[in-house]
Amino acid sequence: MIMRMSQLFVRTLRDDPADAEVPSHKLLVRAGYIRRVAPGVYSWLPLGLKVLRRIEDIIREEMDAIGGQEVLFPALLPKEPYEATNRWTEYGDNLFRIKDRKGGDYLLGPTHEEMFTLLVKDLYSSYKDLPLTLYQIQTKYRDEARPRAGVLRGREFVMKDSYSFDIDDAGLDASYARHREAYIRIFDRLGFEYVIVRATSGAMGGSRSEEFLARAEVGEDTYVRCTHCDYAANVEAVAVRPPAPLAYDDVPAAHAEETPATPTIATLVDHLNERFPREDRPWSAGDTLKNVLVVLKHPDGTREPLAIGLPGDREVDQKRLEGQLEPIEVEAMDEDELRKHPALVKGYIGPSVLGEESASGIRYLVDPRVVEGTRWVTGANVEGQHVIDLVAGRDFTPDGTIEAADVRDGDECPSCAEGTLEAARGIEMGHIFQLGRKYAEALDLKVLDENGKLVTVTMGSYGIGPSRAVAAIAENTLDESGLIWPREVSPADVHVVAAGKDPALFAAAEQLSADLAAQGLDVLYDDRAGKVSPGVKFKDAELIGVPTIVTVGRGLADGNIEVKDRATGERTEVPVGSAVDHIVGLVRG
Repeated sequence: MIMRMSQLFVRTLRDDPADAEVPSHKLLVRAGYIRRVAPGVYSWLPLGLKVLRRIEDIIREEMDAIGGQEVLFPALLPKEPYEATNRWTEYGDNLFRIKDRKGGDYLLGPTHEEMFTLLVKDLYSSYKDLPLTLYQIQTKYRDEARPRAGVLRGREFVMKDSYSFDIDDAGLDASYARHREAYIRIFDRLGFEYVIVRATSGAMGGSRSEEFLARAEVGEDTYVRCTHCDYAANVEAVAVRPPAPLAYDDVPAAHAEETPATPTIATLVDHLNERFPREDRPWSAGDTLKNVLVVLKHPDGTREPLAIGLPGDREVDQKRLEGQLEPIEVEAMDEDELRKHPALVKGYIGPSVLGEESASGIRYLVDPRVVEGTRWVTGANVEGQHVIDLVAGRDFTPDGTIEAADVRDGDECPSCAEGTLEAARGIEMGHIFQLGRKYAEALDLKVLDENGKLVTVTMGSYGIGPSRAVAAIAENTLDESGLIWPREVSPADVHVVAAGKDPALFAAAEQLSADLAAQGLDVLYDDRAGKVSPGVKFKDAELIGVPTIVTVGRGLADGNIEVKDRATGERTEVPVGSAVDHIVGLVRG
């Protein structure tokens, strides 16, 4: 097939769009792949759609190879199944809700667990029907509060979601393993660097969960890897290894002391070292217990105060905290909310007034490092006073623990004793879950087992974002001149440029394009004449990013054309007579 630039529906731009924040967004718009319709909503132009469809084809091939069967659900869905699983409420403001002319409630599908579950329930009733894997590639809708980065984080996006259905947990483990291997093959073929990390299941529920992240500095996800072992995890899924409990028989009784003018942890530590020096070492921020107050916004609209205790050298990581509580949203407790709790003294809040059985009644969860026997300096709940030598397990008992503190480079690896953690950024490209029986129980998906007994089906969920993959691949492979597509997803196999005004150049370029197309290659042919200079054509070729660029220009007089590798910049003079075989060999490896 030949796509001619003179006829192609594309306009390349020299300047970055004003609303573009990341390199992939800028280049996808400038190269004529996508156009903005509204915040978080984009149209796919011919070149962009070709890339998107090639990614989808790779996904289909690998899903079909593990026995997946493709279906397609509507995007417009009824309310009732999502009420049965409580996600009509849990999704909160992220759900696009619609009423029809009769007042009936509908939604634009953010994900389709309920629909897959009901479809299998409708058609299958025996263990003999299982295992089963169904998948679809379809547009999803989520009302993102802050859509950004082009198609990386949109309100409308294309997603492949697949679901496995098994009679027991052993079957689920096998289905999960098959999907995991298929995902590795998919991402290997997509042609960008990625890492597989442990993840939280969030609102999806379930047990085992892993993410496939594209390495990218602009990524919204932070993950950590161990410097010694193979441990890797999204920061939301990092589980701090609690220290061993400490003996506290020789620790003095807790005592409140005057600590005036200590509004920050730093000023408190300075005051402690000046007025109450330790014999063994100086006080540090890690010796203080910081108590942070937040408000939990439950999906049903109720609000719940929560206190989080953590070492003073740590901060609460909002994303990490919300990852533990999803679908609950979290916001800082403001002055108006604080006034509703007169038992609390702002700036000096301590464990003595926290906990569900305390005067405030506020649930109190602490960092896993706050174990029995650890010794802390914290608020005395009296203006200008702190308590010294407050011992966990002796002087206070929290309601539980929570993973909410920030994770830092150099932190101890949760998996091995030798390594430390180092952080990097990534873009979530795929997420696989062992859902278990959450949705099957909610929607009563049962089948008869080999003994004729009704058992609840166990499920897995496996997602990939093809539209997000377009941007992630671009982000991972671009350079200062433009896009550089891996061959398997490129909108064309070769970009032929007729560089000059001589009709003989155009005739040779036309013939070369036809010969390449006859060999089954997709050709993008820049046949533009008139005022379009060779310089403009070369810049457009670099911007568009087809992996092989062929120039028919001045070298034709000597019987040669130029073949350029877009990724390496390497140029090769090739005789016209052997050009087709040479180029076909490059494309097909």
